[in-house]
Amino acid sequence: MVFAQTVGNLRDYVSSNPPAVAFFLCLLTLAVSFTSLGSYSSTHTLPNPDTEKDWNHVFSTLSKFHLCVKAEWRTDEPVTPNPSLLTKEGTDGTTRSLDSTIQTPSVTTLRLKVPVSVTSSPGLPNDVALFTAMTASQLCLGGNEIVTLEIHPENHTCTCLVIKAQADLLPMRLLPPECPASESNLSSVHVEAMNQPPTASQACYGLLSRNDPALTVMLTKEEQWVAVRHLMEVSVCLIVVCLLLCLVASLTHPTIRSYHRKGLDLQNADTPNL
Repeated sequence: MVFAQTVGNLRDYVSSNPPAVAFFLCLLTLAVSFTSLGSYSSTHTLPNPDTEKDWNHVFSTLSKFHLCVKAEWRTDEPVTPNPSLLTKEGTDGTTRSLDSTIQTPSVTTLRLKVPVSVTSSPGLPNDVALFTAMTASQLCLGGNEIVTLEIHPENHTCTCLVIKAQADLLPMRLLPPECPASESNLSSVHVEAMNQPPTASQACYGLLSRNDPALTVMLTKEEQWVAVRHLMEVSVCLIVVCLLLCLVASLTHPTIRSYHRKGLDLQNADTPNL
């Protein structure tokens, strides 16, 4: 008898309080979602969301640029960085150098074997080493610091990348494998990185990068356990709230709702039919 009355109270409450039912379903959906996410996180390795930059992000950003050969470039010219990138006009009207690879003692040079392949426009040679200078902001690594890049194609899947930049700009937590230091017989070509589509008269190289899971910074076991614990705690709290709402609804006296329904019936009866 008590069970039947409880079920009847719940049924009456649901039929007479649609907003409360919608709120209850939202809480229950959140609880199920957090429980599912916590269960998934406990059995899978997850990337660290607090990592602002990793090498996959750097390669992906670099592949969005077109490396276009300068019109006045000749293969017998010495390779030097782009002067427009290496100088900056100060507030006093003077021009100072931004070449951190020369002036900053904390500059590091990395020779990395990266999952990047080089493509070229028709008529351009493939067996060349590409040289360019970019700002750290273009690679989403910092501000106006200079980063110099030398790209030595090896095969269709890998490239040897020589990168020179301030050590604090580069993601040093997980590094790609190191390229062996060897003499390269490839001729060097100075290219300019452009994020705009090249014109028909420009000859450009392109980069294709692929995501390497080994270069993604993952959560440690301790960090993952903390995240799962927080998810399950929130899920349990939501489930408790849902149970309390069900309990309150089942204990609500039916005469109160009957009184409101009778009042509505009398109001409808007094309303003249049009």
